[in-house]
Amino acid sequence: MMVQIVAHRGSSGNRPENTLPAFAEAVRVKADIIELDVHLSKDGGLIVMHDETVDRTTNGKGRICDLTVAELKELNAGSWFSEEFQAAKVPTLKEVLDLLAAKNYRGILTIELKTDHYEYEGIEAKVSDLLNSQEWPFTHWYCSFNIETLDRMHAIEPDAILDFIMGRGEDKPPLALSRPYIEGIHPAYRWVQETATVLTDFPIAIRPWTVNEEAAIRTCLALGLTGIITDFPENARAIVQQVREETKG
Repeated sequence: MMVQIVAHRGSSGNRPENTLPAFAEAVRVKADIIELDVHLSKDGGLIVMHDETVDRTTNGKGRICDLTVAELKELNAGSWFSEEFQAAKVPTLKEVLDLLAAKNYRGILTIELKTDHYEYEGIEAKVSDLLNSQEWPFTHWYCSFNIETLDRMHAIEPDAILDFIMGRGEDKPPLALSRPYIEGIHPAYRWVQETATVLTDFPIAIRPWTVNEEAAIRTCLALGLTGIITDFPENARAIVQQVREETKG
């Protein structure tokens, strides 16, 4: 029973999402894959945050694309989650890479290019240049809701593993299947529930988001899915181990 545990925005269930503490915790609990989101700042910096604005996860206001790296670095990115993390800052992609390298992370880093609302011209080349600027102890993949971003990334980095993120739309899987270079889909968990009867023969990898509850994890295991994207990677790992022991028994 092999299933990849994907730490969603790091270990975001018990650390502020997309911050260095969340990524450090994901390394500690041995997540197979760590997922993060990347935007471009006003001055072209690669910024790790989920939303297009800083409003929800910092003490600031405004769009990432309207703020410079220096302005983003002035923000508090942890207190919204807990005062324990009041020192957490908005990280750049390079800072996350350096953290994972320092911790000798040997898993997979999957980078979501957040181009489904703003195109962020040139973001694909910027991210690829950074990831290929040196050797890292981990493997890197890319993913996006924007199929055109994946097309561009494939042209830039033909050997890269690429995954298509989707919600529940029936038109989305054919888009992924029409491109032989797409390794898998990352659908909303509800899509898995609604299409469970046909998933055993699905020709590419499936890693649904966001799978936090034990019943949902067990469903994914029963369906033989490639991986699960979860806010609680340590808890997910424990449930997977429990199911393995039950199966042996």
